[in-house]
Amino acid sequence: MTTTAQQLPDLLPDLDWIADPLRVGRLSQDFAWFSPVLKRDLAGKRGDIAVRPRTETEIRQVVAACASAGIPLTVRGSGTGNYGQSTPLHGGVILDLSGYNAFGWVRGGVGRAQSGIRLADFDAQAKPHGQELRWLPSTYRSATLGGLFGGGFGGAGSINHGPLAAPGNVLAVRAMTVEPEPQVIELRGPEAMLLHHTYGTNGIVLELEVALTPAVAWTECIATFEQFDAALEFADRFGSAPGLEKKEVCFVAAPIPQYFTSLAEHLPEGCHAVLVVVAPHSEAGMRDMVAQHGGQVTYRKTADEVASSHKTLLEYTWNHTTLHALKVDKGLTYIQSGFNPMHRLKQVRALEAALKGEVMMHLEFLRTKEGAFNCSGLQIIRYTTEERLNQIMQIYRDHGVQINNPHVYIVEDGKQNNLDPAVVGMKRRFDPQGLLNPGKLRSWYTAEPTSPVEAPVQTPVRQTA
Repeated sequence: MTTTAQQLPDLLPDLDWIADPLRVGRLSQDFAWFSPVLKRDLAGKRGDIAVRPRTETEIRQVVAACASAGIPLTVRGSGTGNYGQSTPLHGGVILDLSGYNAFGWVRGGVGRAQSGIRLADFDAQAKPHGQELRWLPSTYRSATLGGLFGGGFGGAGSINHGPLAAPGNVLAVRAMTVEPEPQVIELRGPEAMLLHHTYGTNGIVLELEVALTPAVAWTECIATFEQFDAALEFADRFGSAPGLEKKEVCFVAAPIPQYFTSLAEHLPEGCHAVLVVVAPHSEAGMRDMVAQHGGQVTYRKTADEVASSHKTLLEYTWNHTTLHALKVDKGLTYIQSGFNPMHRLKQVRALEAALKGEVMMHLEFLRTKEGAFNCSGLQIIRYTTEERLNQIMQIYRDHGVQINNPHVYIVEDGKQNNLDPAVVGMKRRFDPQGLLNPGKLRSWYTAEPTSPVEAPVQTPVRQTA
């Protein structure tokens, strides 16, 4: 007799099972609703049951039972991703690792913790050692370390250390195989990165070892400008200034600042704004640069003030910018773009001229994983139709800008089919039956046509390239 997902609580009664349909429905979702396309394509997709293990032994029990019965597993953290990575296409078990969240240690400039730890908790544990995380996404209060690794990019701090994928940021991963007798394997260096940003399709990450950076009591400021070019040039010049220490430089062109309603008193009507997180000893240099570009600093909080108020500008940057805009206007969506480091400002200006009024420019300044100074876009779009959305992304490509499409749920489509074949090899090693988040890794079905989980009937890929 075949075991079903709903029968697992009878086999493993001591675990924290979640069967209530409303709760299972919530745990089957993330922030994919940022995309009207994903909201439509993933409607009605959900797990059959969820479980929240708190120890490696409990994880092993769930994994062994699912592998023995051929039940799909979808791993999630706190669901702050944007691509439907937490949404199962074939039901099964939602493996919620948010309860597997112990902090491990800090040794010198390295820290280690279980994958379910919230990034804010990890950062707080590292601070007494004089260290902090190298990157914080805007969702850091709720996002988990494993979730960031499985579906995230970087965040504040990427202007110094690049994204997670930059060599030296993630040092090791401890992961579990999906087999009737699960194995736990430690991966280090480039091999560990084969599990990065694959939506949990090719391994269950238990622990992560990451490089840290010396902690700084950061000051948060907003500089506002009347002219688009002045704000853009300041953001680029300040971001690339090697002697001015900073953690975040976020450029938001008008009318985006109007969506930051709780900051309205600091944002003159029609302004272009640059949100910065700067070291105290570099603030004077930053202010001089603002003045040189005709701007003014309209907001400032010290690290102590940020801590006491529990309000941080980080929660207006990266994809929180999109969230604030959507709170005001639900007819918006966004795209993700990567500029050419050699031509970034030329490309930004050309696209602003071509699409002003329809596409609102939001840039995050950072180092690429190769080390070049650059900007990455999370532009806000006035959504009309899917066809027009694809046309806009093609216009960006035609200007030499890379698009990482956030309106698809297949791993390869989000990466423009630029997927390392070794990722599929890693899945063969860690998930030989194809039970992890099935349907999200198209290459698996090409490589493994006899996978026990039936390949999904996929929505046709809508590409204009």
